[in-house]
Order: sequence, then C-alpha cells, then structure tokens
Amino acid sequence: MPEIRSRKALVNPEMRRRGIYLLPNLFTTAALFAGFYAIVQAMTGRFEHAAVAIFIAMILDGLDGRVARLTRTQSAFGAEYDSLSDMVSFGVAPALVMFEWAMKGMGKWGWIAAFIYCVGAALRLARFNTNIEVIDKRFFQGLPSPAAAALIAGFVWVLMDLNYTGEDVRWYAWVLTIFAGVTMVSNFRYYSGKDINLRRSVPFIAVLAIVLFFVLVSSYPPGVLFALFLCYAISGYVMAAWGWLRRKKSPA
Repeated sequence: MPEIRSRKALVNPEMRRRGIYLLPNLFTTAALFAGFYAIVQAMTGRFEHAAVAIFIAMILDGLDGRVARLTRTQSAFGAEYDSLSDMVSFGVAPALVMFEWAMKGMGKWGWIAAFIYCVGAALRLARFNTNIEVIDKRFFQGLPSPAAAALIAGFVWVLMDLNYTGEDVRWYAWVLTIFAGVTMVSNFRYYSGKDINLRRSVPFIAVLAIVLFFVLVSSYPPGVLFALFLCYAISGYVMAAWGWLRRKKSPA
C-alpha cells in the first residue's frame, strides 16, 4: 500500500500535500483579529478602541498584499482569505461600531443604514474579485472598503475626542454611513497607488514629504486621518465631475 501511494503521487503531482504560505497569511490573520477586536470593543462600549483597531486592520491589510508580492508568495488561498478578512474588518466591524455608537436609538433607520454599509462592502469585495483581471490596476472601481471603514472609524474617533456623544451626531453618522456604503458600489474611480514601485529610487524630496506626512498625522491622529479619508472619498466624485466637464467642453 505505501508503494502504491508513492507511485500515485509521482504520477499525479496534484495528489501531493498542499500547503499555504505562512508570512502573508499571518498579516491577514492579524487584520482579521483587529476587526474582530473592534467588534468586541464596540459591544462593550469602548468605541475609541474599536476605531483604532479598524485603522490597525487597514494597515495590516495593506501589508499582506505587499508582502505576498515582494516575497512571491501569492496564492488563490491567500486571495480568498484576504477577502473574508476584509468583510469582517471593513464590512461588519465599521457597520456595528457606527450602529452601537450613534444609530442604536434610531430604530429601523439605524439598522437599515448599517445594513446598507455592510451589503455595500460585500458587493464591493465581490465585484473586485471578479473584475481583478480586466480593470485598470491604477484605479479602484468604487471606494475601497478599507478606506470606507477608515472614514467611519475616523468619524467616531474624532468626535469622541471632541467630547461628542453618538446621540448628538446620529443623523450625521446616518448620512455618512449611507454615503460610504453607496460610494463603495459606485463606478467612480479612485487612485489605487499600485503603480508605485517600492524598489525604485526616488528624489530626496519624496522622503521629506513622507516624513512631513507622519509628523502631520502624529500631531492630531483622529482629525488628520478623518480629513484624509474624507478627501479621498470625495476625490472620486471630483474626478467624475471633472471628466464630465471635459467631455462636455470637447467637440463631438
């Protein structure tokens, strides 16, 4: 019997034991844990901790793909695992955090807005997975789910830092939640940054700009991060309006 099994393995390599790449999936697991931690913190009323955990999940999610490409450890398993992790960290967690913090007392209007965000994230991820081979990699189609999650988390974080309660701004939170959910499934283009080559040399001023960016963020993280992702979310609408104006002015 052992000889027969070994001969089959030699004849058909697909029967050999398959494994998964450890390094990129460790980052994905850490991002999934951060999203789960955000849900737990929201359920216990620690919304600031939940918002910070979503930002940590966003950073880890950005690293796993970069690590996989740099180490050439990309796999179909990693892609599917990353999508499932994103749904928890950037779909379920932000919707639950916003609902528990601001929209819990709004009745059906609150959970409807949270569901619109959640289903928007699911549709966004499904469309990204099916169109990954045919779209322009320089741009995302619709607001990326990590950016939408950062928009929600930044809103909660900055207003809590300014001593606002969720009830004080619940309608603003409701509008922002629906805005983020709808924008994720829109056709607006958002710059992806995937054409940036980390192995290529850059001018010294680029390094200086990166340093200044970190200084700016560290000066007031809640406000700067929320403003940054709000501008990014609006940029898709601005690009669409600019393209429409150009097409209108150009001759037929």
